Amino acid sequence: MPVQAARWSATHPWRAIGGWLLFVAIAVGLAATVPTNEATDADYRIGESGRAAELLEDAGLEEAPSELVLITARAGDLDPGAAAAAAADVTAAMSGLSGVAAIAEPVTSADGQAVLVAVELTSDEVDAEPLLDATAGVRTDHPDLLVEETGDVSIGAAIDERVGEDLRSAEVISLPVTLLLMLLAFGALIAAGLPVLLAATSVGATIGLTAAISHVVPAEPTVFSMVVLIGMAVGVDYSLFYLKRERQERAAGRSHLDAVAIAAETSGHAILVSGAAVIASMAGLFVLTDVTFNSLAVGSIVVVAVAVLGSITVLPALLAKLGRWVDRPRIPLLWRITRRMGTGAISGRLVGPVVRHPVAALTLSVVVIGALAVPALSMRTHQASAETLPDDLAAVQAWQRVTDAFPNEGTSARIVVHGGDRIAREAALDEVAASADDASAVRTSSDGATSVLELALPWDESDDRATEAIELLRGETLPDALGDLDGSEWAVGGGAADSLDYTDKQSERLPILLAFVLLLTMLMMVLAFRSTLLGVVSTVLNLASVGVAFGILAIVFQHGVGEGLLDFSSPGFVIDWIPIFVLVVLVGLSMDYHVFVLSRIRELVDRGVPAREAVRRGVTDTAGVITSAAAVMVSVFAIFATLSMLEMKMMGVGLAAAILVDATLIRLVALPAILVLLGERAWPRRQRPAAPTLPGDSAAPTEWASRDGVLVPVTAGSR
Repeated sequence: MPVQAARWSATHPWRAIGGWLLFVAIAVGLAATVPTNEATDADYRIGESGRAAELLEDAGLEEAPSELVLITARAGDLDPGAAAAAAADVTAAMSGLSGVAAIAEPVTSADGQAVLVAVELTSDEVDAEPLLDATAGVRTDHPDLLVEETGDVSIGAAIDERVGEDLRSAEVISLPVTLLLMLLAFGALIAAGLPVLLAATSVGATIGLTAAISHVVPAEPTVFSMVVLIGMAVGVDYSLFYLKRERQERAAGRSHLDAVAIAAETSGHAILVSGAAVIASMAGLFVLTDVTFNSLAVGSIVVVAVAVLGSITVLPALLAKLGRWVDRPRIPLLWRITRRMGTGAISGRLVGPVVRHPVAALTLSVVVIGALAVPALSMRTHQASAETLPDDLAAVQAWQRVTDAFPNEGTSARIVVHGGDRIAREAALDEVAASADDASAVRTSSDGATSVLELALPWDESDDRATEAIELLRGETLPDALGDLDGSEWAVGGGAADSLDYTDKQSERLPILLAFVLLLTMLMMVLAFRSTLLGVVSTVLNLASVGVAFGILAIVFQHGVGEGLLDFSSPGFVIDWIPIFVLVVLVGLSMDYHVFVLSRIRELVDRGVPAREAVRRGVTDTAGVITSAAAVMVSVFAIFATLSMLEMKMMGVGLAAAILVDATLIRLVALPAILVLLGERAWPRRQRPAAPTLPGDSAAPTEWASRDGVLVPVTAGSR
């Protein structure tokens, strides 16, 4: 299929190019005409906490969103009179603002050092800017006091602004960095620009397509950032594989059409297999039945499929039309360097010792991989919380001070009871409240069918004691207190309960996800290379890569190694969705160069080259392409490691470090060592079709001889 598609595109270049541009234009037009259907709060509900939220919504007992204005002294003790005057000014400034429903009476903290004014809002869609401006005005009028505002609306606005700044910064930096790496790889401007252009158009088309698909699978707001991230990585890599092989064939004297056809038969086939592996890996996210991961799976699958389509259609057309102009205009110094170094100039010296001493190389790589992966065994995960937000945001700082002064504004457990006798239900909840250190009054819906009690927990959501408290409530306290209420149901919700339910669901489904991804990619390797051993080797190496990624995440973000260098404060855990996302992305993307290496070795084996020599030559020939491809991925992900949002930083560090280790230690040391030890057993013999001489072959060898421990061809002329 890739050969036929490439030949048609190369012989009908304008049709292929026009068809691609029309496809991209239609897809981008969809984004402009079809509104994206974003996921709602109800889509994120899971477990018992989700049921509690549903009962509250049905009963009309959901608390209205509110903003909190905290008044404290800038220095020394708080003056009660000054604080009261400031609180009155806050009330006056907020009263006439759009979106403000009510303003509560000021509340003083237990130690008298803080005053809190709660501002009830009509919805969580209220614009935060007028509220913050009003607070700023009061702060200016009372220079001796610290007047701060926080709450869901103001924190949400600050986070949205920061995320937008971070992503714009990443996009602005990633494009020139990727183009620079392509210039270093090719030494010519057009050749360097083609992969970036194909990746960018693939991303643009995908964003339009996912807007339409979102009406079937709701879109999570971050999905478009992930589409850009993955689309640029795979789009550039696929073009890089194809371009490098086409250039080698032209350098060997092929015509443009023959070079394109051979590249399609070799690199094009590898692109199809690796694209299918990435799609299979991303499809594993559906196992989690989570709206966020469903959305990410759809976006990732579409962008990979579009990038593969472009690589086997419009790219051959562009190469055939450009001809030798693809190597123009040349960057003089870079062009000379890339031409003089040649294929395998450096990698051949590195791979040689691995091929000669496979046991030592494999032992060394296993020791290093094991050392990096061991910390993964103690990795602790938790949902993102106030602790994981950038602490330089004013609203986040204010929230931390509010929870310190008023603990009941922090973590809480929400007990919702529906049905049964109202009097008995309220009496039972009153007994629970009486036994708690800090509890709200019992609230009951207007129809009398549902009641809710909120218990303040004196710990952060990520604290194990908060989790233990929720488990105690669910397992012992509430069954004892509410067990005799006939015809009723109850559920415990709130932030800590939601985090517990999410973690439990992840823990239950993560092994299924891991098995799904690894087994499916193994099956694809077996089908692609007709070798069960290669399928098993691929699975083991993928598992090693995942272990390294999780270990690095635990070392850096759970144990805080490198806090100063990366400019963050360790929360003591890894945000729960990061390991899953890193797992599927890493397995998918690492299969790109894994398939590329195996395809070249298979090509050599099919030509009769002994397995040991085929491994050496295959790895040597592809090492430069793998290095360039990995450099693109590592540089793009490393940019995310510099961002201020901790979730983005975790994702960037985990993927960048893991891909670096995977592309060097695992694929260029462990993989060739294993293949050399397996020998001919890894490559079952099959009917070998006639194929053109590979780049670097001068004549068909009549025999092989060992020189310095490496098999080399001995032709009739050389004898």
